[in-house]
Amino acid sequence: MTPGSQVTYGGGRFGLLALALGGFGIGLTEFVIAGLLPQVSHGLNVSTAAAGWLISGYALTVAVGATAVTAATAALPQKPVLVGLVALFVAGNLLSAIAPDYGVMLLGRVIAALCHGSFFGIGSLVARRLVPPERASRAVALMFAGLTVANVLGVPFGALVGERWGWRATCWAITAIGAVALVAIAALIPAWAGAKGGRADLRSQLRAFRSTQVWLTLTATALGYGGMFGAFSYIAYTFTRVTGFSTTDVAWLLVVYGTGLVVGNIAGGRGADHNRDATLLLSLTGLALTLVTFGLLASNRPASVILVFLLGVFGFATVPGMITRVTDAAGGVPLAASANVSASNVGNAVGAWLGGVVISAGWGYTGPLFVGAGIVGVGLGVMGWAARGRWTRGAEWSGRVRS
Repeated sequence: MTPGSQVTYGGGRFGLLALALGGFGIGLTEFVIAGLLPQVSHGLNVSTAAAGWLISGYALTVAVGATAVTAATAALPQKPVLVGLVALFVAGNLLSAIAPDYGVMLLGRVIAALCHGSFFGIGSLVARRLVPPERASRAVALMFAGLTVANVLGVPFGALVGERWGWRATCWAITAIGAVALVAIAALIPAWAGAKGGRADLRSQLRAFRSTQVWLTLTATALGYGGMFGAFSYIAYTFTRVTGFSTTDVAWLLVVYGTGLVVGNIAGGRGADHNRDATLLLSLTGLALTLVTFGLLASNRPASVILVFLLGVFGFATVPGMITRVTDAAGGVPLAASANVSASNVGNAVGAWLGGVVISAGWGYTGPLFVGAGIVGVGLGVMGWAARGRWTRGAEWSGRVRS
C-alpha cells in the first residue's frame, strides 16, 4: 500500500489523532504550570521568582532543543524518533511528579521540554504524509489542535487538579496522557509515513538554510509570535489595571483567548491549503489591526472580550501556513520545521522583554499592545517581501514533502 492511495490517506486520520493527542499532552505540560505556581512554590519551599523558572526554563529549552534534538536525530527514521520523543516527555513528567526538591522538578521540566520543538517539527512532516498534498496545512493544523486545546484547558485544569489533589497529581495525569499518546503513535502511525526522508543527513539539512525564503519565513514567524505574545504576556495586567476586570475574571478571559487559538488554527489550516501566502498576509494584517484596536479600546469591557478572542484567532492562524511554507522552501527537511518552533519561542522571549521595557518606561499596560502591533507590522513587511519574491520568480512549491 502506497502513500498515494485513498485507503492509506483514510487510515491516516487515526495517525493524525495520535499526533494531536501527543500535542495535547505536550501543550498541557507547557501551559499547566502557570496555574500551579503557588502550590509548587509552597510545596517545594522556593520563592515565586524561583518557581517562575519552571516556565522560563521550559521555554528556553524548547528554543534550543528544537533544532539540537532534530539535528541529532536527522539520520534516523522519523516514526521511532517520535516515539522516543514522547517517551522522553513521559520520563520528564514522571520525574516532576516524584521530584523531592526544586532542582529535580526543574530537571524534569527541562527533559520534557527537549521533546517539544522536535515533536512538532518532525510530527508536522509526518502529518503531511498522511493526507493528500492539497490538505497538507489542514493536517498540520489538526496536529496542532491538541496544543491549542491544551492552551484553553491547561491553566484551569492545572489549577483545579492542583487545588483538589495537589500539583503532583497534575504531573501524574499528564504522565498518563503521555503514555497513552506513546502507545497511539506507535500503533497508528504507518511505517511509511515515519520513514526518513531522502535528504535526512545533517549536512543536507543545513544546506537547506541557504534559501532566502527559509530565513524570511523564520523571521516572519518570530516577529508574528513576538508581537502577539509580547502583548499577551501582560494581558492580565491590561484586563485588571486598564479594563477594570477583577482578578477572578482573568481565568475565563484566558479561555476566550484560547478558544480563539483553536478557531484560528482551523481557519488558518484551511486558508493555507487554498492560498498560503494570502492567508499569512491576511492573518498578520488582522493581528496588527487587532493589537492597535485593543490598545485604543482597552478600557471598554465588551470590546476587550471580542479583541482578545480575535488576538487568538489571527495570532494562531499563521501557524499551519508558516510551518508548511518553511518546510517546502527547505525541501521538506525536518530541521527547518523544528527551526520554525525555535523561531516562535525566540520571538516570544523578545516580545515579552520589549513589553516589559515599555511598561517600565511608563507607557502603561496598553504599551505592549502597541509595541506588539509594531513588531507584527515588521513581520508583515517581511512576509510581503517573501511572498513578492516568490511571485516575482514565478516559483510554485508543490506542497509535497520528500519521502
